[in-house]
Amino acid sequence: MKNDDDADRKPTHDLSVGEMARRSGVTVSALHFYETKGLIRSARTSGNQRRYSRDMLRRVSVIKAAQRLGIPLSEIEGALRALPEARTPTARDWERLAKRWKDDLDDRIQRMVLLRDRLTGCIGCGCLSMKLCPLVNPADSMADCGAGPQLLEPGAEGKPADGGGRRKTRRAIV
Repeated sequence: MKNDDDADRKPTHDLSVGEMARRSGVTVSALHFYETKGLIRSARTSGNQRRYSRDMLRRVSVIKAAQRLGIPLSEIEGALRALPEARTPTARDWERLAKRWKDDLDDRIQRMVLLRDRLTGCIGCGCLSMKLCPLVNPADSMADCGAGPQLLEPGAEGKPADGGGRRKTRRAIV
């Protein structure tokens, strides 16, 4: 029978590689890979089995979430390297990591919203296959603005894009 105090206790034991994999939702091989890359660390038992401290769960969760968003592993590695090695990162440590990623994440969000909202209309790529393309991008005039889908770039609604040379501006019609 469980004591009421048991509900208030946090698990404190280190996790085996199998427990870590189950709790984090990544494979054992992924954990081994992250460890070889220095993204996470474990201690070894006298029988040479890996044991992960519970704070590694947060690191693995951040790695997994960041990878889902397309953040390259090298960027994740650089961000995690800024966290302390000798102690469990505090909320303030994680706040510094979040500030480091803020601009990049905001840009990714803006690009995802543009893709979601404009995918069914002309995106200024030059295909001229959508009904609005001849109106928005007559004769592929957006080719003068640069390569790729011009209307999926942040600020594409009439603002000139950065990066050398004169560029025509277009007002997005979606």
